[in-house]
Amino acid sequence: MDQDNNSEDGSVGAAEDRSEEELPFLPPGLSDGEAMELLWQLRAQRRQSSPELPETVTCLTAPDGSLLYLVGTAHFSDSSKKDVAMTIRAVQPDVVVVELCQYRVSMLKMDENTLLKEAKEINLDKVQQAIKQNGLMSGLMQILLLKVSAHITEQLGMAPGGEFREAFKEAGRVPFCKFHLGDRPIPVTFKRAIAALSLWQKARLAWGLCFLSDPISKEDVEKCKQKDLLEQTMSEMIGEFPALHQTIVAERDIYLTHTLRQATCCVEAPHNAQKIPAVVVGVVGMGHVPGIERNWEKQLNIKEIMSVAPPSRFGWVFRTVIKGVVFGMLGYTCYRAGESLGRAFLSLPVVQSSLKNLRPPPA
Repeated sequence: MDQDNNSEDGSVGAAEDRSEEELPFLPPGLSDGEAMELLWQLRAQRRQSSPELPETVTCLTAPDGSLLYLVGTAHFSDSSKKDVAMTIRAVQPDVVVVELCQYRVSMLKMDENTLLKEAKEINLDKVQQAIKQNGLMSGLMQILLLKVSAHITEQLGMAPGGEFREAFKEAGRVPFCKFHLGDRPIPVTFKRAIAALSLWQKARLAWGLCFLSDPISKEDVEKCKQKDLLEQTMSEMIGEFPALHQTIVAERDIYLTHTLRQATCCVEAPHNAQKIPAVVVGVVGMGHVPGIERNWEKQLNIKEIMSVAPPSRFGWVFRTVIKGVVFGMLGYTCYRAGESLGRAFLSLPVVQSSLKNLRPPPA
């Protein structure tokens, strides 16, 4: 698979992992053109004109007649994986778009056991990587959200993103099908979310995530596919953190709509280059479906939701004070414990990086 994580539309190209058993048998001696035409006809025969799809699927139409089958999922759900597989097999799409960005594409190739282990283990390396990638506050927020994911993983014994891996696998079985990453880059989302919260809201959110311990069952996860329950949950979230909902949900609704509309446009038939309406399958969390439906025919401003404001001078001063207090306490502890331990602490990459950043931003 030719993967391009920096492409504007998040295209990952034609899905790989196509084993010999998954591809249709082609007679020997065919030219490239004949083989392509045969595969095109085979896909047309498999594609159902009026498919019976799960109730979690919403169909949207583009101005050129292209069709989008939007599958709303719960991210820790076996039945969502079945919904995705059933939809892709029935409509034989030209493009599959999933709610992932280039920073999370690795979960498509990792097996369930590895993902389960990764989700449960939050170590120093992950903390350093998150802070280096997103900055101090956004990085710590990412770690807290990983903790929430780990809590759900531990409760259910199931790794997240199974529906995206299912979509990737099924796309590889459809001739000419392309696989796109449709979500906004996660560093942008975290930075905009943190910037939108007040200091008090950040503290409340961090406290709630740190001490999350409510039990979660598979039945609770399946209820997330019910739109009425989901809208009720979203309403509660809006009341407590309206700015967070705006950046994490509403803005990503806009971005996902943009990438889905880019994918849902006419394609060329390989044997005669004729333009025909495309068939696209989108795989997103159920919470994004209402927003995508509302935005589908609107003019969208993508540049506005991709910008990240530079940190204010007050924010720099506050972060510097917090870093100074933390490093001072840790440094004193190391000093009391021994000089060699102090040198080891100061040589840590995260400490070195933070010390380099202790310079004020330009006025």
